[in-house]
Amino acid sequence: MSTSGSIAPGRPETLTKEEEAKLKEFWNAALKVFGAGASEGPESPPQTPTDAAAEEENGDSVTPHTSPDKRRKKTLGRLLSRKEKGGAPKKETAVATGAGADIVLDAPDDKYGHTKEFKAALASQTPDQLRDAFWSMVKCDNPDALLLRFLRARKWDVDKALVMMVATMNWRSEEMNVQALVRKGEGGAAAEKDSDFMMQLRMGKSYLHGLDKEGRPICFVRVRLHKQGEQSEESLERYTVYIMETARLMLQPPVDTAAVVFDMTGFSMANMDYAPVKYLIKCFEAHYPESLGICLVHKAPWLFSSIWTVIKGWLDPVVASKIHFTKTTEDMEAFIPRENIPKELGGSEDWTYTYVEPITDENAPLGEEARRNVLQSAREDQIRKYETATRTWIAGGEAGENAAAERKAIARKLATGYWEMDRHLRARTVYDRTGVLSPNGEVDFYGYRKKAAAVETSEDDID
Repeated sequence: MSTSGSIAPGRPETLTKEEEAKLKEFWNAALKVFGAGASEGPESPPQTPTDAAAEEENGDSVTPHTSPDKRRKKTLGRLLSRKEKGGAPKKETAVATGAGADIVLDAPDDKYGHTKEFKAALASQTPDQLRDAFWSMVKCDNPDALLLRFLRARKWDVDKALVMMVATMNWRSEEMNVQALVRKGEGGAAAEKDSDFMMQLRMGKSYLHGLDKEGRPICFVRVRLHKQGEQSEESLERYTVYIMETARLMLQPPVDTAAVVFDMTGFSMANMDYAPVKYLIKCFEAHYPESLGICLVHKAPWLFSSIWTVIKGWLDPVVASKIHFTKTTEDMEAFIPRENIPKELGGSEDWTYTYVEPITDENAPLGEEARRNVLQSAREDQIRKYETATRTWIAGGEAGENAAAERKAIARKLATGYWEMDRHLRARTVYDRTGVLSPNGEVDFYGYRKKAAAVETSEDDID
Protein backbone atom coordinates (compact mmCIF):
# COMPACT_ATOMS: atom_id res chain seq x y z
CA MET A 1 0.00 0.00 0.00
CA SER A 2 1.25 3.47 -0.82
CA THR A 3 2.61 5.52 2.02
CA SER A 4 3.81 9.07 2.42
CA GLY A 5 7.29 7.74 1.72
CA SER A 6 6.31 6.49 -1.71
CA ILE A 7 4.32 9.36 -3.15
CA ALA A 8 4.60 9.40 -6.92
CA PRO A 9 6.42 12.23 -8.73
CA GLY A 10 4.54 15.32 -9.85
CA ARG A 11 2.31 15.50 -6.78
CA PRO A 12 2.03 18.47 -4.39
CA GLU A 13 4.43 16.81 -1.94
CA THR A 14 7.05 15.81 -4.50
CA LEU A 15 7.31 18.74 -6.90
CA THR A 16 10.67 19.79 -8.28
CA LYS A 17 11.38 23.52 -8.59
CA GLU A 18 10.71 23.32 -12.32
CA GLU A 19 7.37 21.57 -11.73
CA GLU A 20 6.36 24.09 -9.07
CA ALA A 21 7.08 26.90 -11.54
CA LYS A 22 4.77 25.20 -14.06
CA LEU A 23 2.07 24.86 -11.39
CA LYS A 24 2.35 28.57 -10.60
CA GLU A 25 2.07 29.40 -14.30
CA PHE A 26 -0.99 27.18 -14.58
CA TRP A 27 -2.67 28.74 -11.54
CA ASN A 28 -1.93 32.20 -12.93
CA ALA A 29 -3.71 31.35 -16.21
CA ALA A 30 -6.57 29.53 -14.47
CA LEU A 31 -7.28 32.40 -12.08
CA LYS A 32 -7.52 34.76 -15.05
CA VAL A 33 -10.05 32.48 -16.72
CA PHE A 34 -12.00 32.37 -13.43
CA GLY A 35 -11.96 36.16 -13.18
CA ALA A 36 -9.85 35.99 -10.03
CA GLY A 37 -7.10 38.16 -11.50
CA ALA A 38 -3.69 36.70 -10.66
CA SER A 39 -0.68 38.84 -11.40
CA GLU A 40 1.94 37.79 -13.88
CA GLY A 41 4.27 35.29 -12.27
CA PRO A 42 7.99 35.88 -11.86
CA GLU A 43 8.63 33.41 -14.66
CA SER A 44 6.71 35.51 -17.23
CA PRO A 45 9.07 37.35 -19.59
CA PRO A 46 8.73 41.15 -19.68
CA GLN A 47 7.05 42.60 -22.75
CA THR A 48 9.45 44.32 -25.11
CA PRO A 49 8.64 47.69 -26.73
CA THR A 50 8.43 45.91 -30.09
CA ASP A 51 5.89 43.45 -28.68
CA ALA A 52 3.87 46.28 -27.17
CA ALA A 53 3.80 48.22 -30.43
CA ALA A 54 2.75 45.15 -32.38
CA GLU A 55 -0.01 44.45 -29.87
CA GLU A 56 -1.31 48.01 -30.05
CA GLU A 57 -1.30 47.96 -33.84
CA ASN A 58 -2.66 44.46 -34.45
CA GLY A 59 -4.50 43.61 -31.26
CA ASP A 60 -2.10 40.70 -30.93
CA SER A 61 0.85 39.91 -28.69
CA VAL A 62 2.77 38.31 -31.57
CA THR A 63 5.24 40.34 -33.64
CA PRO A 64 5.39 39.80 -37.42
CA HIS A 65 8.68 37.94 -37.03
CA THR A 66 7.55 35.59 -34.28
CA SER A 67 8.07 31.92 -35.14
CA PRO A 68 4.98 29.66 -35.41
CA ASP A 69 5.93 27.82 -32.19
CA LYS A 70 6.28 31.06 -30.24
CA ARG A 71 3.09 32.36 -31.82
CA ARG A 72 1.15 29.38 -30.43
CA LYS A 73 2.71 29.87 -27.02
CA LYS A 74 1.74 33.56 -26.90
CA THR A 75 -1.77 33.08 -28.22
CA LEU A 76 -3.13 31.96 -24.87
CA GLY A 77 -1.77 35.07 -23.18
CA ARG A 78 -3.57 37.23 -25.75
CA LEU A 79 -6.75 35.23 -25.27
CA LEU A 80 -6.73 35.70 -21.52
CA SER A 81 -5.89 39.42 -21.62
CA ARG A 82 -8.07 40.58 -24.51
CA LYS A 83 -10.31 43.52 -23.69
CA GLU A 84 -13.26 45.17 -25.32
CA LYS A 85 -12.78 48.24 -27.47
CA GLY A 86 -11.96 51.18 -25.24
CA GLY A 87 -9.79 49.02 -22.98
CA ALA A 88 -12.37 48.23 -20.31
CA PRO A 89 -12.72 44.54 -19.48
CA LYS A 90 -16.15 43.11 -20.06
CA LYS A 91 -17.82 42.13 -16.80
CA GLU A 92 -20.04 39.14 -16.08
CA THR A 93 -19.83 37.91 -19.64
CA ALA A 94 -17.81 35.23 -21.31
CA VAL A 95 -14.06 35.54 -20.86
CA ALA A 96 -13.30 36.04 -24.53
CA THR A 97 -16.31 35.81 -26.79
CA GLY A 98 -15.11 35.07 -30.30
CA ALA A 99 -11.46 34.94 -29.25
CA GLY A 100 -9.03 32.09 -29.52
CA ALA A 101 -9.70 31.36 -33.18
CA ASP A 102 -6.01 30.80 -33.85
CA ILE A 103 -5.37 28.46 -30.91
CA VAL A 104 -4.76 25.19 -32.67
CA LEU A 105 -3.48 22.09 -30.94
CA ASP A 106 -1.75 19.47 -33.04
CA ALA A 107 -4.09 16.59 -33.92
CA PRO A 108 -2.41 14.08 -31.55
CA ASP A 109 -2.92 16.58 -28.70
CA ASP A 110 -6.58 17.21 -29.50
CA LYS A 111 -7.97 13.71 -29.81
CA TYR A 112 -11.24 14.67 -28.10
CA GLY A 113 -11.79 18.13 -29.56
CA HIS A 114 -10.71 20.01 -26.44
CA THR A 115 -9.91 23.14 -28.46
CA LYS A 116 -13.51 23.37 -29.66
CA GLU A 117 -14.88 22.80 -26.14
CA PHE A 118 -12.42 25.32 -24.73
CA LYS A 119 -13.58 28.01 -27.14
CA ALA A 120 -17.21 27.11 -26.50
CA ALA A 121 -16.70 27.47 -22.76
CA LEU A 122 -15.01 30.85 -23.08
CA ALA A 123 -17.67 32.06 -25.50
CA SER A 124 -20.75 30.87 -23.58
CA GLN A 125 -19.87 30.85 -19.88
CA THR A 126 -18.96 33.66 -17.52
CA PRO A 127 -15.77 33.51 -15.46
CA ASP A 128 -17.89 32.86 -12.37
CA GLN A 129 -19.54 29.86 -14.02
CA LEU A 130 -16.18 28.36 -14.96
CA ARG A 131 -14.87 29.07 -11.48
CA ASP A 132 -17.89 27.36 -9.90
CA ALA A 133 -17.43 24.35 -12.16
CA PHE A 134 -13.78 24.09 -11.11
CA TRP A 135 -14.41 24.29 -7.38
CA SER A 136 -17.32 21.87 -7.57
CA MET A 137 -14.94 19.36 -9.19
CA VAL A 138 -12.36 19.89 -6.44
CA LYS A 139 -14.68 18.44 -3.78
CA CYS A 140 -12.40 17.00 -1.08
CA ASP A 141 -9.25 17.07 -3.22
CA ASN A 142 -6.21 19.26 -2.80
CA PRO A 143 -6.75 21.97 -5.46
CA ASP A 144 -3.09 21.73 -6.47
CA ALA A 145 -3.46 17.98 -6.95
CA LEU A 146 -6.36 18.53 -9.35
CA LEU A 147 -4.42 20.99 -11.49
CA LEU A 148 -1.41 18.70 -11.47
CA ARG A 149 -3.50 15.90 -13.00
CA PHE A 150 -4.02 18.05 -16.08
CA LEU A 151 -0.40 19.17 -16.15
CA ARG A 152 0.93 15.61 -16.00
CA ALA A 153 -1.58 14.48 -18.62
CA ARG A 154 -0.30 17.22 -20.95
CA LYS A 155 3.38 16.64 -20.15
CA TRP A 156 3.68 19.92 -18.24
CA ASP A 157 2.58 22.09 -21.17
CA VAL A 158 0.55 24.81 -19.43
CA ASP A 159 -1.40 25.96 -22.51
CA LYS A 160 -2.50 22.43 -23.33
CA ALA A 161 -3.34 21.70 -19.69
CA LEU A 162 -5.51 24.81 -19.45
CA VAL A 163 -7.37 23.97 -22.65
CA MET A 164 -7.99 20.45 -21.33
CA MET A 165 -9.15 21.64 -17.91
CA VAL A 166 -11.52 24.33 -19.19
CA ALA A 167 -12.93 21.84 -21.71
CA THR A 168 -13.53 19.44 -18.82
CA MET A 169 -15.26 22.15 -16.78
CA ASN A 170 -17.52 22.81 -19.77
CA TRP A 171 -18.26 19.09 -20.14
CA ARG A 172 -19.05 18.71 -16.44
CA SER A 173 -21.39 21.70 -16.25
CA GLU A 174 -22.96 21.87 -19.70
CA GLU A 175 -22.89 18.40 -21.28
CA MET A 176 -22.96 15.90 -18.42
CA ASN A 177 -24.23 18.13 -15.57
CA VAL A 178 -22.31 16.10 -13.01
CA GLN A 179 -23.67 18.02 -10.02
CA ALA A 180 -27.25 17.17 -10.97
CA LEU A 181 -26.31 13.54 -11.57
CA VAL A 182 -24.84 12.98 -8.11
CA ARG A 183 -27.55 15.07 -6.45
CA LYS A 184 -30.26 12.93 -8.00
CA GLY A 185 -28.32 9.76 -7.28
CA GLU A 186 -29.83 6.36 -6.64
CA GLY A 187 -32.74 7.63 -4.55
CA GLY A 188 -33.86 9.99 -7.30
CA ALA A 189 -33.42 7.38 -10.01
CA ALA A 190 -35.44 4.83 -8.02
CA ALA A 191 -38.22 7.34 -7.33
CA GLU A 192 -38.39 8.23 -11.01
CA LYS A 193 -38.37 4.55 -11.93
CA ASP A 194 -35.24 4.97 -14.04
CA SER A 195 -34.98 1.24 -14.69
CA ASP A 196 -31.99 1.46 -17.05
CA PHE A 197 -29.83 3.16 -14.43
CA MET A 198 -31.07 1.18 -11.44
CA MET A 199 -30.85 -2.20 -13.21
CA GLN A 200 -27.09 -1.79 -13.59
CA LEU A 201 -26.68 -0.97 -9.91
CA ARG A 202 -28.92 -3.79 -8.74
CA MET A 203 -27.22 -6.48 -10.82
CA GLY A 204 -23.76 -5.24 -9.87
CA LYS A 205 -22.56 -4.86 -13.43
CA SER A 206 -19.70 -3.00 -11.82
CA TYR A 207 -18.97 -2.40 -8.18
CA LEU A 208 -16.32 -0.82 -5.97
CA HIS A 209 -14.73 -3.09 -3.42
CA GLY A 210 -11.35 -3.53 -1.79
CA LEU A 211 -7.81 -2.34 -2.33
CA ASP A 212 -4.96 -3.51 -4.54
CA LYS A 213 -1.34 -3.78 -3.39
CA GLU A 214 -0.85 -0.03 -3.86
CA GLY A 215 -3.88 0.85 -1.75
CA ARG A 216 -5.95 1.80 -4.79
CA PRO A 217 -9.73 1.21 -4.60
CA ILE A 218 -10.81 -1.45 -7.09
CA CYS A 219 -13.70 -1.28 -9.51
CA PHE A 220 -14.74 -4.76 -10.67
CA VAL A 221 -16.63 -4.89 -13.98
CA ARG A 222 -18.49 -8.15 -14.66
CA VAL A 223 -18.63 -7.97 -18.43
CA ARG A 224 -20.91 -11.01 -18.77
CA LEU A 225 -23.74 -9.00 -17.17
CA HIS A 226 -23.78 -6.44 -19.97
CA LYS A 227 -25.96 -7.06 -23.00
CA GLN A 228 -25.76 -4.72 -25.96
CA GLY A 229 -28.95 -2.70 -26.35
CA GLU A 230 -30.28 -3.57 -22.89
CA GLN A 231 -29.70 0.01 -21.71
CA SER A 232 -29.69 3.21 -23.71
CA GLU A 233 -26.36 4.78 -24.58
CA GLU A 234 -27.27 7.85 -22.50
CA SER A 235 -28.01 5.67 -19.47
CA LEU A 236 -24.71 3.81 -19.85
CA GLU A 237 -22.85 7.12 -19.96
CA ARG A 238 -24.59 8.44 -16.85
CA TYR A 239 -23.89 5.18 -15.04
CA THR A 240 -20.21 5.33 -16.03
CA VAL A 241 -19.77 8.89 -14.76
CA TYR A 242 -21.73 8.07 -11.59
CA ILE A 243 -19.37 5.20 -10.75
CA MET A 244 -16.32 7.34 -11.50
CA GLU A 245 -17.58 10.17 -9.30
CA THR A 246 -18.25 7.71 -6.49
CA ALA A 247 -14.79 6.17 -6.89
CA ARG A 248 -13.20 9.63 -6.61
CA LEU A 249 -14.58 9.92 -3.08
CA MET A 250 -12.80 6.70 -2.14
CA LEU A 251 -9.32 7.89 -3.01
CA GLN A 252 -7.50 8.21 0.30
CA PRO A 253 -4.38 10.42 0.07
CA PRO A 254 -1.64 9.85 -0.88
CA VAL A 255 -3.40 7.34 -3.18
CA ASP A 256 -4.84 9.27 -6.13
CA THR A 257 -5.62 6.60 -8.73
CA ALA A 258 -7.98 3.63 -8.93
CA ALA A 259 -7.68 0.06 -10.19
CA VAL A 260 -10.14 -1.49 -12.63
CA VAL A 261 -10.65 -5.24 -13.12
CA PHE A 262 -12.61 -6.39 -16.16
CA ASP A 263 -13.82 -9.87 -15.27
CA MET A 264 -14.20 -11.56 -18.65
CA THR A 265 -15.45 -14.86 -17.22
CA GLY A 266 -18.23 -16.19 -19.43
CA PHE A 267 -17.71 -13.51 -22.07
CA SER A 268 -19.41 -13.94 -25.45
CA MET A 269 -20.00 -11.67 -28.43
CA ALA A 270 -23.43 -10.87 -26.98
CA ASN A 271 -21.57 -8.95 -24.25
CA MET A 272 -19.41 -6.95 -26.65
CA ASP A 273 -20.43 -3.31 -27.01
CA TYR A 274 -17.90 -0.87 -28.41
CA ALA A 275 -19.81 2.32 -27.50
CA PRO A 276 -19.49 2.12 -23.68
CA VAL A 277 -15.86 0.97 -23.99
CA LYS A 278 -15.07 3.98 -26.14
CA TYR A 279 -16.88 6.27 -23.71
CA LEU A 280 -14.97 4.87 -20.72
CA ILE A 281 -11.69 5.46 -22.53
CA LYS A 282 -12.77 9.03 -23.27
CA CYS A 283 -13.61 9.63 -19.62
CA PHE A 284 -10.21 8.44 -18.40
CA GLU A 285 -8.25 10.24 -21.10
CA ALA A 286 -10.25 13.45 -21.56
CA HIS A 287 -12.10 14.29 -18.34
CA TYR A 288 -10.57 12.28 -15.47
CA PRO A 289 -6.88 12.52 -16.35
CA GLU A 290 -4.31 10.59 -14.34
CA SER A 291 -7.07 8.70 -12.47
CA LEU A 292 -6.38 5.17 -13.70
CA GLY A 293 -3.60 3.41 -11.82
CA ILE A 294 -3.92 -0.04 -13.34
CA CYS A 295 -6.40 -2.06 -15.39
CA LEU A 296 -6.58 -5.86 -15.37
CA VAL A 297 -8.38 -7.79 -18.08
CA HIS A 298 -9.02 -11.15 -16.43
CA LYS A 299 -9.72 -14.43 -18.23
CA ALA A 300 -10.20 -12.91 -21.67
CA PRO A 301 -11.16 -15.69 -24.15
CA TRP A 302 -9.34 -16.18 -27.45
CA LEU A 303 -12.10 -14.41 -29.40
CA PHE A 304 -11.29 -11.22 -27.52
CA SER A 305 -7.90 -10.91 -29.24
CA SER A 306 -9.33 -9.34 -32.41
CA ILE A 307 -11.51 -7.02 -30.30
CA TRP A 308 -8.48 -5.94 -28.29
CA THR A 309 -6.68 -4.99 -31.49
CA VAL A 310 -9.45 -2.50 -32.21
CA ILE A 311 -9.63 -1.16 -28.65
CA LYS A 312 -5.87 -0.76 -28.32
CA GLY A 313 -5.91 1.48 -31.38
CA TRP A 314 -8.14 3.94 -29.49
CA LEU A 315 -5.90 4.13 -26.43
CA ASP A 316 -3.29 6.70 -25.56
CA PRO A 317 0.02 4.82 -25.16
CA VAL A 318 0.26 5.89 -21.49
CA VAL A 319 -3.17 4.43 -20.73
CA ALA A 320 -2.42 1.29 -22.77
CA SER A 321 0.72 0.70 -20.70
CA LYS A 322 -1.44 0.39 -17.57
CA ILE A 323 -3.47 -2.52 -18.97
CA HIS A 324 -2.43 -6.07 -18.08
CA PHE A 325 -3.96 -9.40 -19.03
CA THR A 326 -4.35 -12.02 -16.29
CA LYS A 327 -5.46 -15.61 -16.76
CA THR A 328 -5.22 -17.11 -13.29
CA THR A 329 -5.68 -16.04 -9.70
CA GLU A 330 -1.91 -16.26 -9.34
CA ASP A 331 -1.54 -13.74 -12.18
CA MET A 332 -3.91 -11.40 -10.40
CA GLU A 333 -2.00 -11.78 -7.15
CA ALA A 334 0.86 -9.80 -8.68
CA PHE A 335 -1.41 -6.76 -8.33
CA ILE A 336 -4.02 -7.63 -5.67
CA PRO A 337 -3.45 -9.58 -2.42
CA ARG A 338 -5.23 -12.95 -2.52
CA GLU A 339 -7.22 -12.05 0.58
CA ASN A 340 -8.66 -9.07 -1.35
CA ILE A 341 -9.58 -11.06 -4.47
CA PRO A 342 -13.26 -12.12 -4.40
CA LYS A 343 -13.93 -15.86 -4.20
CA GLU A 344 -15.72 -15.77 -7.54
CA LEU A 345 -12.33 -14.87 -9.04
CA GLY A 346 -10.47 -17.54 -7.11
CA GLY A 347 -9.37 -15.44 -4.14
CA SER A 348 -10.18 -15.78 -0.46
CA GLU A 349 -12.32 -12.64 -0.08
CA ASP A 350 -15.60 -14.12 1.18
CA TRP A 351 -17.76 -11.21 0.11
CA THR A 352 -20.48 -10.87 -2.50
CA TYR A 353 -21.94 -7.68 -3.92
CA THR A 354 -25.50 -7.13 -2.78
CA TYR A 355 -27.36 -3.98 -3.65
CA VAL A 356 -29.09 -2.24 -0.73
CA GLU A 357 -32.05 -0.16 -1.87
CA PRO A 358 -32.33 3.57 -1.03
CA ILE A 359 -33.81 4.27 2.39
CA THR A 360 -36.74 6.62 2.97
CA ASP A 361 -35.61 10.16 3.82
CA GLU A 362 -31.90 9.31 3.50
CA ASN A 363 -31.54 12.30 1.20
CA ALA A 364 -33.56 14.74 3.34
CA PRO A 365 -30.46 16.93 3.93
CA LEU A 366 -30.51 17.80 0.22
CA GLY A 367 -33.58 19.92 0.97
CA GLU A 368 -32.02 21.78 3.91
CA GLU A 369 -31.32 24.89 1.88
CA ALA A 370 -30.57 27.22 4.80
CA ARG A 371 -27.92 24.91 6.24
CA ARG A 372 -26.41 24.33 2.79
CA ASN A 373 -26.18 28.07 2.19
CA VAL A 374 -24.37 28.60 5.48
CA LEU A 375 -21.84 25.88 4.66
CA GLN A 376 -21.38 27.10 1.09
CA SER A 377 -20.81 30.65 2.33
CA ALA A 378 -18.11 29.40 4.70
CA ARG A 379 -16.53 27.38 1.89
CA GLU A 380 -16.60 30.38 -0.43
CA ASP A 381 -14.71 32.39 2.18
CA GLN A 382 -12.05 29.67 2.32
CA ILE A 383 -11.86 29.56 -1.49
CA ARG A 384 -11.32 33.32 -1.68
CA LYS A 385 -8.57 33.08 0.94
CA TYR A 386 -6.99 30.26 -1.03
CA GLU A 387 -7.07 32.27 -4.25
CA THR A 388 -5.58 35.30 -2.48
CA ALA A 389 -2.81 33.18 -0.98
CA THR A 390 -2.23 31.62 -4.39
CA ARG A 391 -1.69 35.03 -6.00
CA THR A 392 0.85 35.88 -3.30
CA TRP A 393 2.55 32.49 -3.72
CA ILE A 394 2.80 33.06 -7.47
CA ALA A 395 4.47 36.44 -6.91
CA GLY A 396 7.21 34.76 -4.88
CA GLY A 397 9.60 36.25 -2.36
CA GLU A 398 9.29 35.96 1.42
CA ALA A 399 5.56 36.69 1.29
CA GLY A 400 5.24 33.91 -1.27
CA GLU A 401 6.93 31.43 1.07
CA ASN A 402 4.53 32.34 3.86
CA ALA A 403 1.60 32.04 1.44
CA ALA A 404 2.74 28.53 0.46
CA ALA A 405 2.22 27.34 4.04
CA GLU A 406 -1.10 29.19 4.23
CA ARG A 407 -2.32 27.50 1.06
CA LYS A 408 -1.61 24.06 2.51
CA ALA A 409 -3.53 24.89 5.70
CA ILE A 410 -6.52 26.21 3.74
CA ALA A 411 -6.47 23.16 1.44
CA ARG A 412 -6.84 20.93 4.51
CA LYS A 413 -9.77 23.02 5.73
CA LEU A 414 -11.41 22.80 2.31
CA ALA A 415 -11.09 18.99 2.40
CA THR A 416 -12.69 18.59 5.83
CA GLY A 417 -15.22 21.30 5.07
CA TYR A 418 -16.37 19.44 1.98
CA TRP A 419 -17.47 16.47 4.08
CA GLU A 420 -19.52 18.77 6.32
CA MET A 421 -21.61 19.79 3.33
CA ASP A 422 -21.43 16.53 1.33
CA ARG A 423 -24.83 15.25 2.46
CA HIS A 424 -26.37 18.55 1.35
CA LEU A 425 -24.93 18.14 -2.17
CA ARG A 426 -24.83 14.43 -2.95
CA ALA A 427 -27.49 11.73 -2.68
CA ARG A 428 -26.47 8.65 -0.70
CA THR A 429 -24.99 5.67 -2.51
CA VAL A 430 -25.04 1.97 -1.69
CA TYR A 431 -21.56 2.52 -0.21
CA ASP A 432 -22.94 5.11 2.22
CA ARG A 433 -25.77 2.77 3.21
CA THR A 434 -23.45 -0.17 3.86
CA GLY A 435 -20.93 1.86 5.86
CA VAL A 436 -18.09 1.59 3.34
CA LEU A 437 -18.06 5.38 2.93
CA SER A 438 -18.48 7.21 6.23
CA PRO A 439 -19.93 10.74 6.64
CA ASN A 440 -16.45 12.15 7.34
CA GLY A 441 -14.99 10.64 4.16
CA GLU A 442 -13.24 7.63 5.70
CA VAL A 443 -13.40 4.45 3.61
CA ASP A 444 -13.56 0.93 5.03
CA PHE A 445 -14.18 -1.90 2.58
CA TYR A 446 -13.42 -4.56 5.17
CA GLY A 447 -15.58 -3.53 8.12
CA TYR A 448 -17.44 -6.83 7.89
CA ARG A 449 -14.19 -8.66 8.67
CA LYS A 450 -13.91 -6.80 11.95
CA LYS A 451 -17.49 -7.67 12.82
CA ALA A 452 -16.88 -11.33 12.02
CA ALA A 453 -13.73 -11.34 14.14
CA ALA A 454 -15.62 -9.72 17.02
CA VAL A 455 -18.34 -12.37 16.83
CA GLU A 456 -15.75 -15.18 16.85
CA THR A 457 -14.00 -13.62 19.84
CA SER A 458 -17.30 -13.34 21.67
CA GLU A 459 -18.12 -16.99 20.97
CA ASP A 460 -14.69 -18.03 22.22
CA ASP A 461 -15.31 -16.13 25.48
CA ILE A 462 -18.59 -18.03 25.94
CA ASP A 463 -16.83 -21.35 25.49
